[in-house]
Amino acid sequence: MLCTPSTAFAQAKPNIVFFLVDDLGWADTASNGSKIYKTPNIDELANEGMSFNRAYAAHPLCIGSRFALMTGKYPARIKKSKKFGTMQPKEKTMAEAFKAQGYSTFFAGKWHLGKRDAYPENQGFDVNVGGHDKGAPAHYFYPYGDNDNDRKVPGLDLVDKKGDYLTDSLTDKATAFIRKNKDKPFFLYLSHYAVHVPIESKEVDKQQAQQRIDKHNFSGPAYKELGPAKQKMHQDNATYAGMVKSIDDSLGDIVKQLDALNLSNNTIIVFTSDNGGESTKTTAYGGKATSNLPLKAGKCWLYEGGIRVPLVVKWPGKIAPNSTSTHSVTGTDYYPTLLNLASLPEQPSQHLDGQSYANALLNKSQASRPPMFWHFKTQGHLARVCGTPSGTVINDGQHKLINWYQSGNIELYNVNKDIGETNNIAKKKPQVAKQLMIKLQAWQNDVGIAVK
Repeated sequence: MLCTPSTAFAQAKPNIVFFLVDDLGWADTASNGSKIYKTPNIDELANEGMSFNRAYAAHPLCIGSRFALMTGKYPARIKKSKKFGTMQPKEKTMAEAFKAQGYSTFFAGKWHLGKRDAYPENQGFDVNVGGHDKGAPAHYFYPYGDNDNDRKVPGLDLVDKKGDYLTDSLTDKATAFIRKNKDKPFFLYLSHYAVHVPIESKEVDKQQAQQRIDKHNFSGPAYKELGPAKQKMHQDNATYAGMVKSIDDSLGDIVKQLDALNLSNNTIIVFTSDNGGESTKTTAYGGKATSNLPLKAGKCWLYEGGIRVPLVVKWPGKIAPNSTSTHSVTGTDYYPTLLNLASLPEQPSQHLDGQSYANALLNKSQASRPPMFWHFKTQGHLARVCGTPSGTVINDGQHKLINWYQSGNIELYNVNKDIGETNNIAKKKPQVAKQLMIKLQAWQNDVGIAVK
């Protein structure tokens, strides 16, 4: 049952800024412990809002995670998709729900949820800058695309110029939208392509990061074997650090624009990532950009490094500043939560798997979230690149059980005490494992997953 806050909110409809980063790891911000990446604007957002230390993406890869954000459904419900959640036009997105209530809606950046009939402009967004079916640009510097234009960024290919950096261009479009719509409620979804590959940053940011890296004393091995893959153990990629800097600058520019227009007090800002940092791949494919320590593994994997993400929510005067929540959140939950905060009607037939955490944000009584689930069936090229086996996961807020399909192995962790998933307690707590397996199998039956 979804939880609706018990008291009225501000009379004016709040603006929504959803700031989504691609592949930003849980440990990629200074406020979450990074000694290399400089993120003063993200850190300031945490000082002014609420940070969640048990926030998760709904899938360890882009498409499934983004499907959950837009629809409030687990990507496992999409039976025929080979891409873990390619969206069908029939879905009523979060943007459509806000647009129906009089909001101006804006999308910029990475969409990656289907072909043209499911592009942002056909799924509730008045404006779409850069969103199409591709998951990454060929380059972060203009003209962004390959020679055959296969991965050019629509909306910027005719207006940007040589030397322009994609993260900056998307930010400029977002701030322009804010200025244009300052007198009416808006839903702004800035979905950066960064920090996804290709790893390219502005030279000055790279050089500054390299100076910090050169002065840092890294300890232990640079990589650790994890099955057929290797996990990166050091945050020592200066170019990646430069990309993180540009993302942080982008957030700072958005906040400055809101402040300049006196909109900050009536604007909810959500900052998060679509999955864990890219740190764990097979040796043959390289491409390891960051370290997710103390978390295990990274993007593609069902360990914490692949699905635990940073999350900060700010709403001045409503959400306590410099606060931290242990409430569990996953990607399906933003849809009902933001509707609740804006005092708009829920869409229970749409966001089937979403659980509102609005009361947790407002320091009101909030029931514990029911168990969260993940399903990831790897195959073909993806399995070779990531090195991860297929499996399903249940997390009940304390214990996390992983059921690996091919091997039949069961892993059980108390992720609140063992965030690095170093101690498999499945044999020590067989009853806990048994009860979680029963719930996991019931969920699989409910969403129609056939495990073979």
